[in-house]
Amino acid sequence: MIAIVGGGPGGLTLARALSVKGIEAVVYERDASRAARVQGSSLDLHDDTGQAALREAGLEQEFLRCARREGQDQQVLDHTGALLFREDTPDDAPMARPEIDRSDLRDLLLDSLPDGTVRWGHIVTRAEAVDGRWVVHFANGSSAECDLLVGADGANSRVRPLLSDVRPEYGGRTLVQSSIADADRSHPELAAMVGRGNYWVFGPDRLLAAQRKGDGSIDVGISLPDAPSVDTDPQAVAGLLAGWAPQFHRLLAACDAPFVARPLSLLPPDFSWQHRPGVTLLGDAAHLLPPVGEGANLAMLDAVELARAVAAHPSDLDTAIQAYEPVMLARAAETAKMSAKVADLLNGPDAAQKVVRFFRGERVG
Repeated sequence: MIAIVGGGPGGLTLARALSVKGIEAVVYERDASRAARVQGSSLDLHDDTGQAALREAGLEQEFLRCARREGQDQQVLDHTGALLFREDTPDDAPMARPEIDRSDLRDLLLDSLPDGTVRWGHIVTRAEAVDGRWVVHFANGSSAECDLLVGADGANSRVRPLLSDVRPEYGGRTLVQSSIADADRSHPELAAMVGRGNYWVFGPDRLLAAQRKGDGSIDVGISLPDAPSVDTDPQAVAGLLAGWAPQFHRLLAACDAPFVARPLSLLPPDFSWQHRPGVTLLGDAAHLLPPVGEGANLAMLDAVELARAVAAHPSDLDTAIQAYEPVMLARAAETAKMSAKVADLLNGPDAAQKVVRFFRGERVG
């Protein structure tokens, strides 16, 4: 039996990819149910990674019905309110990086799985090797045995310590996030300002980003340098944009969800581990990158490649892991380097001008 810890995009894609190959797996998810919590921001799934994974999993048409082509729209401004760049997506534009709400993607994947695949309310406390198999113990007092244990459980993985003592470390930036519900009705002028896709506002040392979601809400976030601790009182958050144009303060004032500070942690870009029989990782558990749009895509690609390896070696799972890990880790290392460059582009000196040149297809030094 294959046990997958974590019911995010990577873990659920793995379960689906195995299922279509006739291989049984169980997903152990800490959430009490699929409706236990809000699933977070929108995702842009790339044609060659996240979308490729869904194609291999037989879910391309379902994805295209949920995806938002218009979510590829881009606006870039500076903190004075000057519009530096705008690109509206034509109705016939390729679906290269369309947006999909995390909740829609999760529902799509969950609905594709056989009944009982996901075991809700299972928080891993520890796992141990017993007689050539893994025994996983949960906070509810239950346990499960498996031949292959896959950690798809994100940044704070409970499976990763079975393979490495390395822990994620603070990456130098913190996101302060909130949202505006039903923005078209509650704040139509702000909804029109943000538009259909991504709205980027660059200040001297920080970035304000807003993004329309398919459910009509708008996610709002501020990226701050060197701020591991941030006061999330609304008045204190407003002070983070002191000197910025009034419309950006109105955007913050309209947020109706509590502000949450999320210090960004990273794994080393060359993170790896010594192979251990019967256990492996995918997604953020294996490669925790700057949040520049690659994480979920990479996790989903990891998933279908691991499923492919298992299908090629169904009676020798250790050989499957050894086929999967080197390819996954090499790709992750390259993506980590690229993600770091993009993060530097978004947060470095003259970021606004560099981002505009990037969107225009010009060389960015």
